[in-house]
Amino acid sequence: MKNQWKWLGLLLLGMPLAGGAQGADPASQAELIQELLARVQKLESRVAELENQPKMQRPANGIVLASMESMSPAGATMESLQSGMQASGTASGQGTDAQPAYPSLKLAGFSDFNFSATDLKGSRSGFTEGQFILHLTSALSSKVNFLSELSATARSDAGTGSPPATGFNFEVERSIIRFEQSDHFKASFGRYHTPINWWNTAFHHGQWLQTSISRPEMTQFGGRLIPVHFVGGLVEGTVPLSGLNLNYNAGLGNGRGSVISRGGDAGDNNNNRAWLVNLFAKPDRLFGLVVGGSVYRDKITLASGREFREWITSGHIVWQKENPELIAEFANVNHQEAGRENTFNSQAYYVQVAYRLPWFENLWKPYYRFEYIHIPRSDAVFQGVPNLAGSVVGLRYDISSFAAIKAEYRNQRRLPGQPHGNAGFLQTSFTF
Repeated sequence: MKNQWKWLGLLLLGMPLAGGAQGADPASQAELIQELLARVQKLESRVAELENQPKMQRPANGIVLASMESMSPAGATMESLQSGMQASGTASGQGTDAQPAYPSLKLAGFSDFNFSATDLKGSRSGFTEGQFILHLTSALSSKVNFLSELSATARSDAGTGSPPATGFNFEVERSIIRFEQSDHFKASFGRYHTPINWWNTAFHHGQWLQTSISRPEMTQFGGRLIPVHFVGGLVEGTVPLSGLNLNYNAGLGNGRGSVISRGGDAGDNNNNRAWLVNLFAKPDRLFGLVVGGSVYRDKITLASGREFREWITSGHIVWQKENPELIAEFANVNHQEAGRENTFNSQAYYVQVAYRLPWFENLWKPYYRFEYIHIPRSDAVFQGVPNLAGSVVGLRYDISSFAAIKAEYRNQRRLPGQPHGNAGFLQTSFTF
């Protein structure tokens, strides 16, 4: 190897001087030869130094070539260094033009554990396991993605019956495939949390996501006032509109099932599709403010065969920042039985305020919520749904960026004339 570099050095360094050396005297030629040999020895020592470096410390091939060029009289140019670095990146598989791989699956999880105590007759105190939640997202291409949410909920009748009931109920809470043309237009199909009010689409399953332990009664999972789930198709997007940032959702799908607390997962129970429109604005000048409203239309067929037209109108105003946090929603549910003129209107609303304290590293967040539900006794669709007037006071402490401890006190009255019930709750919720 050294002899190869010696002859290469003599060739490169001697050729430019050959013409001038022919007429020189022997002494001058000897000096020239000594100079050439010295330069060759310098090249040999540099090559030996590079060869003796540990493998992990050696520069990439492109950088070695550039270093060798720097020893020539012309030196290395910036272009040669850049080309060497690019060659190195390509050789190691870390080029900037690498294409993303599809599908690209990502997973997130949530869970919680609770303790409750109450003075209501017939209620029991103790520990309960909350829902175990998995959020799955997968990019199928640059414009197509899939989202799913799975839940496991402990059953109070586990082990009873024949065959014995399982310990948990498993549900597909959401399953959505979405095509995103742009921020202005997105189309999707699947099972959604119905975009009929704000809380239902802002806070999904996973108690860690929301400030409080409990959801407002009007948006309770398994509740009957608001159709929490929706199966069908949805178009959505954002229109800047001079800084107003108008967002829209429009959907068509199955309405409530015969059990009105559930959506039509296996198909609608009548030949009338439900539809909805949701509009809300998020103005630039008041960053954190969300103001909007929704309309939902359906035809309900009860298990008894009675049919009702359902109109739901709702509105919300939200201040999303935490100093303070404000969430307020109202909904009116109108039912009219087919072939009859009598109508029934049920109203529900809540107001929740919270404030993240600036002391103690911003880890403490007290909150308060008042909520109200009024159901006419003659409304056959909501028969058995209780009225409600109550308050919730709580405190959230974030023990880490991914876990929180919450304490909550509730004072509620379910029916007119009934005494107020008191209950206390502790919860640890987390994401992983």
